[in-house]
Amino acid sequence: MPTSPAEPSELGEPVEPSGLSESSPIPEPSAPSTLCAPSAPCDLAVVGAGPAGLAAAVSAADLGLSVTLLDAGERPGGQFYRHPAPGLRAARPEALHHDWQAFATRATRLEAHRRAGRVTHLASHHVWTVVRDAARGEWLLHAVASGPGGEEAPALVRARAVLLATGAYERQLPFPGWTLPGVVGAGGAQAMLKAGLVLPGRRVVVAGSGPLLLAVAASLAAAGAAVPAVVEASSYTSYATRLPALVRNPGKLGEGALYGGGLLRHRVRLLTRHAVTAAHGTDRVEAVTVSRLDRDWRPVPGSERRVPCDALAVGHGLVPQLELATGLGCATRRTADDTLALELDPAQRTSVPGIWAAGETGGIGGAQLALAEGELAAAAIAYELKGVPRPAGTAALVRRRARLRRFAEAMAVAHRPGDGWTGWLDDATLVCRCEEVPAGRIKEAVAEFGAKDARTVKLLTRAGMGWCQGRMCGQAVACLAGGGPGEDRRPLSCPVELGQLAGLPPSEG
Repeated sequence: MPTSPAEPSELGEPVEPSGLSESSPIPEPSAPSTLCAPSAPCDLAVVGAGPAGLAAAVSAADLGLSVTLLDAGERPGGQFYRHPAPGLRAARPEALHHDWQAFATRATRLEAHRRAGRVTHLASHHVWTVVRDAARGEWLLHAVASGPGGEEAPALVRARAVLLATGAYERQLPFPGWTLPGVVGAGGAQAMLKAGLVLPGRRVVVAGSGPLLLAVAASLAAAGAAVPAVVEASSYTSYATRLPALVRNPGKLGEGALYGGGLLRHRVRLLTRHAVTAAHGTDRVEAVTVSRLDRDWRPVPGSERRVPCDALAVGHGLVPQLELATGLGCATRRTADDTLALELDPAQRTSVPGIWAAGETGGIGGAQLALAEGELAAAAIAYELKGVPRPAGTAALVRRRARLRRFAEAMAVAHRPGDGWTGWLDDATLVCRCEEVPAGRIKEAVAEFGAKDARTVKLLTRAGMGWCQGRMCGQAVACLAGGGPGEDRRPLSCPVELGQLAGLPPSEG
């Protein structure tokens, strides 16, 4: 059952990796605030404490703004900088991360600002809607706050400006057997390793498309898993058409070489233009079928091979998480890899005045780009709210953002899914797991009932109407419907109790 990076799975028997658990605990900052929120409005509310949100929060505090940082996680870092819980007593979390120092430096600054009262860090707060209080000229952020015992309570934050740094989740393209225990998302496998120091299995095939696969495979192999193959549906030769972007980003090339060297050391085979087109097993995955693909990602007949494994980590890139933004009416654009991202101006503003965004919401680009965008957004917000001059180094950050964004666009073009992936499916393959909608029913909605987009398919089949609200199946449903990724505006970004909705003032309910 694949999972997104936000929801690591524990299907099957997790395996503790060797050499990552130590006896000395990680030094921990003081516990952040939970189940409480400041009553007075802050200058800036930042939603998400991953690279973009963390960089924005500390930079805005540096520039004199009062900041409230809200995040669904218990500790800052987001999905990229996940680190083991204190009880695991891991002394070297940096062993599982690339560029850990970038996080550690900002986490130290965050703690200093928190102690000084410039930043309020609200951990375990899941923001479910943002609304405008026009009478006061403020934004109201409604959140569900989780306590240490699992109790939940409503929380409200008032702010003059809002920065959305809500990150992304994995794109999954279904195939027969993808719901078997032992099949996890590629990012989910990495999250299990970073946060829980466990492996999804002892023999793990890594498959899908995108640079994340190399990082996941290298981490799993270094932690003691046998990785028989990395199965990449695209071809890295596609980057050759974007040579200027590669030349201007030597750090990215070095990062790729680092992961590639790790795979060579552990004798991991890299299969490009191949895909896992079926998973096999009874109680859990026992093997996968790997097929060679043509340029449109159609399986080449007769190319199938069976690879034994007890786990499969699979993902086809990331999808920006936009529920809060689209609920506010922020304009979106279609990216080169056929997802939706926010339209942002050079100051990281969205189309809605008072709402900024940074990181993966503006298009998938990685942690380094997210850090740069977070700092640039903070500078723009400080200037707009209080007239604070742009800090030294802003011009260099602008150039860095442009350079990294060009690389991100090259990456999106290289790993864009081909239309032929639907050839992996048979009619019985579940596409929407929450509502148990098979591919055959979606094809029927298109062929027999005239559905031409994902929304109509949803109304006819309930695909995307379950617990995950289409985060897992939305891209696949849109492709099977024959259209692009449709913008789905929802007033709520996550499930919320009716009692909390009933408690809203009449003007907001």
